Amino acid sequence: MRLTTKGRYAVTAMLDIALHAQNGPVSLSDISGRQNISLSYLEQLFSKLRRNELVVSVRGPGGGYRLSRSLDSIFVAQIVDAVNESVDATECGGKGDCQSGFTCLTHHLWQDLSAQIHNFLSAISLQSLVDRQEVQVISKRQLRANVDEILTLHVVNEG
Repeated sequence: MRLTTKGRYAVTAMLDIALHAQNGPVSLSDISGRQNISLSYLEQLFSKLRRNELVVSVRGPGGGYRLSRSLDSIFVAQIVDAVNESVDATECGGKGDCQSGFTCLTHHLWQDLSAQIHNFLSAISLQSLVDRQEVQVISKRQLRANVDEILTLHVVNEG
């Protein structure tokens, strides 16, 4: 059982926006660069996030995305749900046809675990993630790496 790439990337991208929102709308290309997620994949995810009213797009120069509401009112489970991702510990995708079309012995155990994981993610807001010291440290490291890369490209192009 694991959360797949779609859900993990959606949460990562939303957290990136939360961390950089003070500078205005955040472009998908900036998120792509900082988080090493392909731009086309982000476009697909943000289409769903926008449809589920978790982000709003801002057009024009300096445009990008911003969160649709406060950090303390957007929860990880909402983000995962928005991209049609489910945290499902069952082998049957929750259908109950795990054993030759019938429910297996442990189906309800794994179904309960899935519900517990969803409840856990429902209690974690973007604000609580932004407030974590290790998230702040990682974000600063990513910014330094991006600045170093830009400076290196500038020197190479000038030389």
